[in-house]
Amino acid sequence: MNAIVKPDEAAVQEMDQAEIEVTETKSESGACFPPTFSVSEIKNKQRRHAMFLKLKEEKRKQKLELKKKKKKERKVLGDQAPPKEVPKTIENQRIYDETTVNPEDEEVAFDEGTDEFSAYFNQLTNPKVLITTSDRPRGRTVRFCEQLATVVPHAHVYYRRGLALKRVIPQCISRGFTYLMVINEDRKVPNGLILCHLPDGPTAHFKISSVRLRKEMKRRGKDPTEHVPEVILNNFSTRLGHSIGRMFAALFPHDPQFVGRQVATFHNQRDFIFFRFHRYIFKNEKKVGMQELGPRFTLKLRSLQKGTFDSKFGEYEWVHKRHEMDSSRRKFHL
Repeated sequence: MNAIVKPDEAAVQEMDQAEIEVTETKSESGACFPPTFSVSEIKNKQRRHAMFLKLKEEKRKQKLELKKKKKKERKVLGDQAPPKEVPKTIENQRIYDETTVNPEDEEVAFDEGTDEFSAYFNQLTNPKVLITTSDRPRGRTVRFCEQLATVVPHAHVYYRRGLALKRVIPQCISRGFTYLMVINEDRKVPNGLILCHLPDGPTAHFKISSVRLRKEMKRRGKDPTEHVPEVILNNFSTRLGHSIGRMFAALFPHDPQFVGRQVATFHNQRDFIFFRFHRYIFKNEKKVGMQELGPRFTLKLRSLQKGTFDSKFGEYEWVHKRHEMDSSRRKFHL
C-alpha cells in the first residue's frame, strides 16, 4: 500500500517566500515580463489582483517622486521657475460655442428688451406661480411640491385630479398667474418638470434627478422664512442658457429681502443645473457660513418650446438629441 507523503508546511512557506522574492527582484530589474505584457493575461485571480495592486503602488510612488523633484526645482529656480501646468478638465477643454453671449452685445440687449420676460425685468409684472402635479401624485411628490412652494414666493400648490393642462393654462392666465410648474413622477419618485411661462411662453421641459427633501438632509437649518430670497445664476453662457437663466430669474420677485439671508442658486455645470437653497450665517465681521435649507435637486433640459404647453402642434426651439452624430463630451449647450 502506497503511503501519501505530505510536504512540510514550513518548507512550503519558504518556497513561496523565495518565489515572491525572485518575482520582486525580477520586476525591479525590469526583466520579469516583456514590454507588451498585460496584467490581465495572468490567469490566477489572486496573483493578478496582487500584481495589479503592486503596479498601482509603483505608479503612485513614481508620481510622488516626480512631484517632489519638480517642487525642489521650482524652489531652486525661484522667480525664474516655469509657470505651473494647468490640469486638464472637461470644463477648460470645452469646445467653444458660437452662440456664447457677450453681455455688451447690442443684438443681445435688443432681444432681452423684446422677449417674453421683458415685462418682468422692466418691473411691470410680479411673479405668481402655480405648482401642480401629474394625476394622482404619491406622498414624496406631494411633499416635494409643498417644499418648492416655500422656496418660490407667491407660489400656490394645486392638485389637478386628471384635468388636462390645456384647460389649466387658460384658467391660470385669467387668474393672473405668470408661471405654471408641473411636477411629473415615475414609480412614486419625481422625474420631470414642465415650466411654462404665461401668457406667451416659452415652455421648458426638464428631467429631475437626485431629489433630496429636507428630512433626508444632514445638518440642515431650520425651515425657510417667508422673506424673498436672492437668486444666483451661474454659467448660463450661451443664447439657450441665457434664455433658461432668465426663465429661472423671473420665478422670483424683483427685490430680495436681505434681512432673511436666504439665497436660491441655479448652478449650470456640463448642462446639468444644480439647485441649492441656503441661508447665510454671519459668525463675525469677517467670517460667513452657509447653512443649507433644502430641498435640493438636479435638472437636465430636454426641450424648449415656443409659446405655452402644446404636445401635439407646439413649435420647438431646441430639443435634446441623445444620439446626435457630432455629440462630444466636451460640447455643451447651456
